[in-house]
Amino acid sequence: MKRKYNIIIEKDVDGWYISEVFGLPGCHTQGKTIDQLIERTKEVINAYLETEEEPEISELRCSAWQNCRI
Repeated sequence: MKRKYNIIIEKDVDGWYISEVFGLPGCHTQGKTIDQLIERTKEVINAYLETEEEPEISELRCSAWQNCRI
């Protein structure tokens, strides 16, 4: 059964895209393009879940997403 994971994607000052996976502490990666980032994010999720220890999976759920410009 496939699971869905929510990710945060940001672009840093050097132009790299960075993802962080909700619910998987420390599970993050980067890529030069969105396509590369998504592929690497899938790889890092699989690696996280395949660890020998029982992975820590948080049940954190995002109830809203809001942008705020100041």
